[in-house]
Amino acid sequence: MNKRFALKLMAASALLAASSAGFAQDVIKIATLAELSGGGASPGTYFRDGVELAVKEINAAGGILGKKIVNSVADTQTNPGVAKGLTQKAVDDGVFAIFGPVYSGSIMVSMAESRRAEVPNWTGGEAASITQQGNPYVFRTSFGQSTSFPKLARYITLKHKSLAVIYQNNDFGKGGRDAIFKNLEGSGTRIVADISTEPQQIDFSAAVLKAKQSNAEALFVYVTEEESARVLRELRKQGWNKPIIGETTLTGQKVIELAGDAANGAVAHVGLTVDAPIPEMLAFKGKFYQAYKYIPDHNGIKAYMGVYTFKAAVEKAGKLDRKAVAQAMKGLTISAKKYPGVIMDVRFDDKGDLDRDSFLVEVKNGRQEVIANLPPLNGPIFPGAAPVKK
Repeated sequence: MNKRFALKLMAASALLAASSAGFAQDVIKIATLAELSGGGASPGTYFRDGVELAVKEINAAGGILGKKIVNSVADTQTNPGVAKGLTQKAVDDGVFAIFGPVYSGSIMVSMAESRRAEVPNWTGGEAASITQQGNPYVFRTSFGQSTSFPKLARYITLKHKSLAVIYQNNDFGKGGRDAIFKNLEGSGTRIVADISTEPQQIDFSAAVLKAKQSNAEALFVYVTEEESARVLRELRKQGWNKPIIGETTLTGQKVIELAGDAANGAVAHVGLTVDAPIPEMLAFKGKFYQAYKYIPDHNGIKAYMGVYTFKAAVEKAGKLDRKAVAQAMKGLTISAKKYPGVIMDVRFDDKGDLDRDSFLVEVKNGRQEVIANLPPLNGPIFPGAAPVKK
């Protein structure tokens, strides 16, 4: 009887130790799960480097609550099943927080594991459904479609009466397709072509031909980075001379590099750009280039900002307690003056979605140029705060 009791006590102690992993350690263990190979290799690499730059800076400044961050990196291979397995491994390794995956399809699968273990999880995924499932441990590092698309739709309705839509047939693309339809419903803009394409699709000639045959005044493109470059090249090849509009993935740095001159003229709403007229953003651009010898896109920025958001949440909680940190994220408002690493004032809601200034950009001469500032969807982050000026 005593032996049985002792075994139960040992099992209970082991369970308690596992549930507390990362709390009483000398360091703060985090895991970065990013798409370092496969179709998402470019955004995943940017995301990884953004996390690592922030970690280096925070550690050099004394860490968080006096403890240094130790970051492990793993490749999801742009595969949701692999992402799920790596999340489980990170949980088993006792990490305090997880950053990634970047792709919506992967985080939709993997976040069940971080939620089960009550591990805060920052993701680069933009699909609206990510934060609509009541997961109290998932937080965005960039706009979700429910925040970005209302801003984009306002711009479209002011400019165009008809629109063709090319989207990608996955969680990311279908979420964007549904969002643009929803936000244009009842407006003066009709969607006259609804064109589905596949992830990692090579040939976009048929999709572009359908868009041309629709006689739409403008084209909305919502596919991932490498596919965006292919669409832009095909549009140039077929002589498309009407406006091309998109979201962040249409005009990213990698897209511009791959599409060349075909990217010029594309207009997109972007939550983040290294060319934003903000001193903190320009400083980040310089630091990133110095560290990695390339210019990052939005994925590098949002990862970097995400780690500083994590720092602000831990310091608000005042202790290394996962539940307390997740709770601190609810309604968290962060000042860039107090935390320069977040670059722009930002506010989180109770679902893990964020709101802040964003930008309209146009690709000119091979680079993004900010053509307009769009204020936070739900008003100033801080009462009386002035919006970012061009």
